[in-house]
Amino acid sequence: MRSISIAGIAQLPSKLAEHHMDAAELVQAVTALALADAGIERKQIGFVCSGSSDYIMGQPFSFVMALDGVGAWPPIRESHVEMDGAWALYEAWVRLQHGDIDTALVYSFGKSSVGNVDDALGMQLDPYYVAPLGVSPMALAALQARALLDARFANERDFAQAVMRARLAGARNPNIPTPTATTVDALLAAPWVASPLRAHDAAVRTDGAAAIVLRAGGPGPKITGFAHRIEPHALGVRDLTTSPSARRAADDAGASRIDVAEIHTPYASQETILRNALGLNDRMLVNPSGGTLVAETPMVAGLLRVVEATRAIRDGAHRALAHATSGPCLQHNLVCVLEST
Repeated sequence: MRSISIAGIAQLPSKLAEHHMDAAELVQAVTALALADAGIERKQIGFVCSGSSDYIMGQPFSFVMALDGVGAWPPIRESHVEMDGAWALYEAWVRLQHGDIDTALVYSFGKSSVGNVDDALGMQLDPYYVAPLGVSPMALAALQARALLDARFANERDFAQAVMRARLAGARNPNIPTPTATTVDALLAAPWVASPLRAHDAAVRTDGAAAIVLRAGGPGPKITGFAHRIEPHALGVRDLTTSPSARRAADDAGASRIDVAEIHTPYASQETILRNALGLNDRMLVNPSGGTLVAETPMVAGLLRVVEATRAIRDGAHRALAHATSGPCLQHNLVCVLEST
């Protein structure tokens, strides 16, 4: 396997209101920052891969229009995944293993302000048995949370404490909206939205973009492991209290001796599942950025976990884990392990 390093990172601040930038403008701004951080010119990039969702952006082929922000002339080698940018990063990493190119630019963008994200996510569900029910992602997460409570693996206070940890850490992150200060007891006093989950147990949806430049060899945090695993599509055949795919991805990526972990948790109840599956303990620093509970841009949140893990390495951590998820009840799980050089 070729040694692949993260040469440059960038993100636009996550915003609660619309960015007033279209897809091409978001991409142009964030890729320019990433290339500058890497010290690489656009013409030196051997491969470009993006992650986004036309359903969420509300227009067909929005990812094609976004290429105007990269500059596709002269012709470039380009690919796209209709998924979080973390999976675009995985494709770019695999592409660099071919050996004929040495650099890749990865970016993702999303705007939750332009439409109903839950409606778009509902299109991921089983088209015969689940989607026709019109069930929301929050309701499915509540089913998973209820399974945790029934199995006595967690309680509602655990969920509230996860939210508080995210808000306290997020208050130090200048790239996300300032979280509202409160207490665990105040969170528990809020009404249920989908029992046993409350409104604050769901991630705060935002607009934004992120980008990463990969380079074969060279300085920068090194990707020492990368893996993606999937649960069965049918919810009824899964144990919702565990995540075998996350555990398998972590094992295959060599996630051991981790100092910092950035995990993608669309709902507070899922932190318990992921901590267990990924083997995280109290000695590890988990989501020092605040994580997705305080700011989750659709199609960007997973890639941002890699950006934040890279920052942790640059700030002195030796090994960092970045996790991304997609689909209902943690269906897809991706793990990237970074190491300082």
